[in-house]
Amino acid sequence: MYKRRVMAGVGVLVGTAGLVAGCEAPPAPARAPGPTVSAGVRPTQVPRADACPEGGVRLSEGLVNAAMGLRVGAVQLVNCGDQPYELEGYPEIELLDRANAPVRGVSVGHGAAGITSSPTGAEAPPGKVTLRPGQAAEVLLVWRNLLTEPDVPAAEAWGLLVTPRPGAPRLELRLKQSVDLGNTGKLGIGAWGATGR
Repeated sequence: MYKRRVMAGVGVLVGTAGLVAGCEAPPAPARAPGPTVSAGVRPTQVPRADACPEGGVRLSEGLVNAAMGLRVGAVQLVNCGDQPYELEGYPEIELLDRANAPVRGVSVGHGAAGITSSPTGAEAPPGKVTLRPGQAAEVLLVWRNLLTEPDVPAAEAWGLLVTPRPGAPRLELRLKQSVDLGNTGKLGIGAWGATGR
């Protein structure tokens, strides 16, 4: 009976020692723990915001509304700087082809006159727009996609060079949807205004 108690006591001591040993802090990992990746799967990186261009503004392409050959598109300008940015009137816009060369034979005018008599928003009078950091303005582009002259090649722009205001750096915007002018030779632009007119 004495042997059983000794054996039971030894068993309790061994068990307690095992529990105490299990309470030690684990060694520090060689590197900080992180998400694990299954074989054959690459983790995706969160896209990093582009740096704000010189001048403190960035351009983006808006949607194009196309109905019966009449196109109305928008170019947005976002103040990505840390100071207010003032716009007034119309930007200067030059069209670029797929190879980044200027598109020849196209006149850029203010408003939609000579393109359509329907209201497009591009006929709104110019005014002053002040953008606080993070705010945006837009300019509307109006054109027709018509092929009326068999001897005149169709014009198509895949990029824009935009000078938002006098003295500002020119910004380039590559387009996902072309400005497909056909051979009309005309692009109308609106004045800077609030987004979503």
